[in-house]
Formats: sequence, C-alpha cells, structure tokens
Amino acid sequence: MIGTHDLYIVGRSTQGFRAGAVAALGISAGIMVHVSAAALGISALLAASAVAFEVLKLAGAAYLVYIGISLIRSRGATHAAAPVQAAALRTIFVQGFWTNVLNPKVALFFLAFLPQFVDARAESRVLPFLFLGLLFNINGTLWNLCVAWSAARVGRTLGTSVWFNRSVGALFVCLGARLALAEK
Repeated sequence: MIGTHDLYIVGRSTQGFRAGAVAALGISAGIMVHVSAAALGISALLAASAVAFEVLKLAGAAYLVYIGISLIRSRGATHAAAPVQAAALRTIFVQGFWTNVLNPKVALFFLAFLPQFVDARAESRVLPFLFLGLLFNINGTLWNLCVAWSAARVGRTLGTSVWFNRSVGALFVCLGARLALAEK
C-alpha cells in the first residue's frame, strides 16, 4: 500500500534524486521521533488520550492539506529544464519530517509493533525499543532511497510536468481529509 511518505518522496523526486533522498531522510528523522516516543512510553499516552490523539490527527491532516495545496500551486519541472521554483533541500527535509511526526497512525504503529519484540520482564526496555526502531528505520530509509532513485530516474526519462505535482498534491489533500475524518 502506498503511504503519504511514498507520495511525498515521489513528488519531491521530480526535482531529482537529491531532493527525493532529502525527503526520505526527513521522513526517517520523523520516524525516530515516533520510535523514541514509543520507547519512552509517550506513544502509550497518545493512544490512551482521545484528546491528544485527536489534536495530533487534526494537525497532521491540516499539514497534509497544506503540502497538497503547495504541490498543486507549484509549477513542476519541464521536460529538459531545471525545476521552476524548486523547493530548497532544507524545506524538503522539514516537510518530510513533519509529514511523519504529525501522523498519529505512525505513532500507533510503533506502539503496537515494537513491544511484541521486547521482553516485558527486562529491566530496561528503552534500549531494545530504540535498537529495533533504528533497524526498522534503516530498512525503511533504504527502501525510501530506492523509491527516490526510481522516481527521479522515471521523471528524468519521461519528463515531469505541472500535472504530476498537481496530481500528487490532490492526493495529499484527499489523504489529509481522510485522516481528519478517520476514527481512532
């Protein structure tokens, strides 16, 4: 299943592999926030508090809509020219980071996924959580870099256009609306 991070990486890879790779690294940094939160028990508080979950969910939905609108409004790239109004790499990284940090489903995933591999009787569960989360993140980052490379290569071969950025932007707006309306 394609997630928001995949769409974000593909959308940013229209600027080339470097932009896609920076998007992947921003997403990876965002995942480490969720891994740390799960290791420290903060994700459990999020799962237990309907208000906290709802606030994070709505903030994430609003951010997805914001990114979608910015992609819809972007000019994209022409077939043989450099991207027009290309986003700065720092902006791409920060957007990738916040796309993941503001997604409550990622927090719930790590809360549900990691504990089953950590001994509940261990004196310290923080380090195993962090280690397993880091392994997961390394594998995910390698995959995301492959997605960025593939999307940049296809974009370079076929050329990218305004319609592509607008299509990805529209998907982000739809995903933001879907997240806002989703139940816990």
